[in-house]
Amino acid sequence: MLARGAIYAADRPINKYRDGQYDRLAPTLLPRYPSSMRKLEFSVGLLCALVLAGSVLPAQQTTTTPVMIRVSDQTGAVIQHAQIRLVPTPDPAPPKLETDDHGQLSINLKVGGYALSVSAPGFKTWSERIVVTLPEIKDASQIFPVALQVGEVRGPHVIYAVDTLILSDDSADTSIFLSLADFRLLPHISAVVHNSHTNSSETYSGVPLATLLAKIKAPLGKELHGEAMTSYLVATGSDGYSVVLSLAEVDPSFHEGQVIVADTRDGQPLGKNGPFQLIVPDDKRPARWVHNLESIAMKSGR
Repeated sequence: MLARGAIYAADRPINKYRDGQYDRLAPTLLPRYPSSMRKLEFSVGLLCALVLAGSVLPAQQTTTTPVMIRVSDQTGAVIQHAQIRLVPTPDPAPPKLETDDHGQLSINLKVGGYALSVSAPGFKTWSERIVVTLPEIKDASQIFPVALQVGEVRGPHVIYAVDTLILSDDSADTSIFLSLADFRLLPHISAVVHNSHTNSSETYSGVPLATLLAKIKAPLGKELHGEAMTSYLVATGSDGYSVVLSLAEVDPSFHEGQVIVADTRDGQPLGKNGPFQLIVPDDKRPARWVHNLESIAMKSGR
């Protein structure tokens, strides 16, 4: 049988078979193609690979999608020049983050989670978590409607730092924004935990979650009873990952061990997991250790 990829030399005759043996050496095998042909095939293959790779790159570089934020009051009337704040800050950021004469702001945002805050004179500040996704229809805008409630005039809009932790009480329409600099001034504690993902012990330093919740007047200690026992917390990271904890679970008077919001690990900043990370020391698996923590919202179960 001829070997695949080779031919017999034309100048070598087929051997005669005699007494169970060939009376001459086996015929010589030669390559099917000369080396110059093989080099040409390799060059063509390499060129095709480069062309295909070039066609993929533009799709990978398309990282933003159109988003429209529409702001109105509770009657549906548009609110002009409402101040918009997004965390993380869009890059590049437009000259003005405010609604136009039609109560709208059109902007291109990267896919992912954002903390959206909207304020306007005479209205209560509105804050909520949004998640930007790729549209099913090309170039279609993802629309986020915002309805502001009438409230007291709160004065000029405050611009906060990019690395900000948002604490909110949805039932009371209360929001607190903590910059990284403000956070570092708060009393810290340390927690030594075992990380089952890395199979190692880690020391985190941060602020007890109960201390942070006191800033939004969460019912803790003796105030945590009755209907308040149905309250729970939603902690969300910059990638949209969210976890839930009961309010009693983070109250030291109910539960041993303190849930903390950390800003350092083993004496160093959190790096790619920061600037904030939720640490639940008593969890056997770190599934609720939300890295790149951006917001903690308290909600009522009723």
